[in-house]
Amino acid sequence: MNMERNMRLWLRDQISAKVKRAMPVLSFPGGRLIGVSVEELVKDGHLQAMCMKSIAEKYPRMGIAVSLMDLSVEAEAFGADIVYSEDEVPTVHGTFIETPEQAEALRIPAVGESRTGECIKGIQEACEQITDRPVFAGMIGPYSLAGRLLDMTEIMILCYEDPDIVTTVLEKVTGFLISYAKALKQAGANGILLAEPAAGLLSPALIQEFSNPYVKQIREAVEDETFLAMYHNCGNVVPQMNQIREVDAAAYSFGNAIDMEKALQAIPSDRIVVGNIDPAGILRNGTPETVRRETMQLLERCSVYPNFIISSGCDIPPMTPFENIDALFDAVREFYGA
Repeated sequence: MNMERNMRLWLRDQISAKVKRAMPVLSFPGGRLIGVSVEELVKDGHLQAMCMKSIAEKYPRMGIAVSLMDLSVEAEAFGADIVYSEDEVPTVHGTFIETPEQAEALRIPAVGESRTGECIKGIQEACEQITDRPVFAGMIGPYSLAGRLLDMTEIMILCYEDPDIVTTVLEKVTGFLISYAKALKQAGANGILLAEPAAGLLSPALIQEFSNPYVKQIREAVEDETFLAMYHNCGNVVPQMNQIREVDAAAYSFGNAIDMEKALQAIPSDRIVVGNIDPAGILRNGTPETVRRETMQLLERCSVYPNFIISSGCDIPPMTPFENIDALFDAVREFYGA
């Protein structure tokens, strides 16, 4: 079992530390370190733990360990069709709920059904083996899960034209996500990385209605001194930043769609704010030189905020070259002179 940490104290330590440790959303490339495909990885909790451990060993200066950001797991547990691939993250295929009757009839799965059991097993095994830093479990957010069940384009229209169906689905998925988060906590995780990217497409009024209240329910159900919720949104969320601040998460993770300084100006200085090197354009498809340059530029601009910690703007793709990931860590070490 992972050490029980005082995560409030950990949070304060991150802010006060003069030398920061990068916290990229880095897990999937570890599949290549242990010689398994993405499809094998997402279906097997033991392999997920091995993958996380291999990343932790390769990058001892990474500030946290994170499990796979696989946003198809929870949708599959509700019954959605999933498309798997050898070297890409799984995706949800088609629309699962099309009518109010289907929304009403939607069965809430038990925690452990489908691949959720493997993800819990993966966290449990990882927490037994990674004890030198906090372990965060990846999880989808409520609106993003509802969007995968109702279809991403359709849910945007329904928010205006039939909000009741959206609310019905949101209430059901939130109940499940609370149970799932509690199971991940029980398995030893020190926190969740709650990915709510679809909410980045909503107006400030709609994010307030269809995302925030449900995110807060999840956060309040699980957060305590030993467990934190990190809110992740890789959308262009500058217009909704005041609403996102009201989620009142202990930590925030933002994508490269925004200027990181705008987030740092909006989020209270006693919360850590992580981001936002472009995971696809720079880390996956760049060179060590471009990674170094982007990392240095971001650090120079944002390290004046003590609560800023450099990260990738989102999940680092499975086939990202390790020399590019190395370049990120090397640049951070060079910048902080440690």
